[in-house]
Amino acid sequence: MALFLPNRFKGKLIVVEGIDGSGKSTQISLLSQWLRSQGLAVAFSEWNSSPLVSETTRRGKKKEMFTPTTFSLIHATDFADRMERYILPLLKAGAVVCADRYAYTAFGRDVVRGVSRRWVRNLYRFAIRPNLAFYFRVPLDVALGRILGGRNAIKYYEAGMDIGLSRNIEESFRLFQGRILEEYESMIAEMGFHVIDAAGSIEEQQKQMRRIVMEELGERLRTDVLRFEPGETSDFETAASVL
Repeated sequence: MALFLPNRFKGKLIVVEGIDGSGKSTQISLLSQWLRSQGLAVAFSEWNSSPLVSETTRRGKKKEMFTPTTFSLIHATDFADRMERYILPLLKAGAVVCADRYAYTAFGRDVVRGVSRRWVRNLYRFAIRPNLAFYFRVPLDVALGRILGGRNAIKYYEAGMDIGLSRNIEESFRLFQGRILEEYESMIAEMGFHVIDAAGSIEEQQKQMRRIVMEELGERLRTDVLRFEPGETSDFETAASVL
């Protein structure tokens, strides 16, 4: 049985995955800007961003209330809302949707938290199969250095403190993200990830992404995807933001 639903729309879905600190957010942002510069209609979606459950998620995290199952379900609810209200309409309209994290994030994090691998994958069977999925592979020490260098503290759930790996938050982060890394590695062949060496330079990583995008989607980007004249893309993005 297929894991995801096929994308039968003219729009294309490109997603990035990787542990925290892998640099994937920077890369998908750069790719989005480049695609827009080619005159393509491009929209952006990120993990855990639906207004439907944002307040519940915020309060639950603040009070450290989530069990592994409730955490999984609230993220699935968030994902389903974004899929229905945002991603699907954009794909139907012919846009390129660039997503910072997708269902694979749940496949990694939820399983490490002890949720059944089969159960969580079945939970996301309604999702559309991405046209391209990039996985940014990075050593744990590099990821930790980036996280600590970019802000004052590691977040409680980001470090997996809720599953009792260690009382030290940095050590918990290392253990938790290391286990997620193992899950990602086990998914490479199954999910068809394009693996990017996230320890390389920003420029080299972006060059690889663009090359793969053109090799895999180049012709369809020219013939299927909605295009705009210079100056019109911003109007599309404004409209897309309220879908």
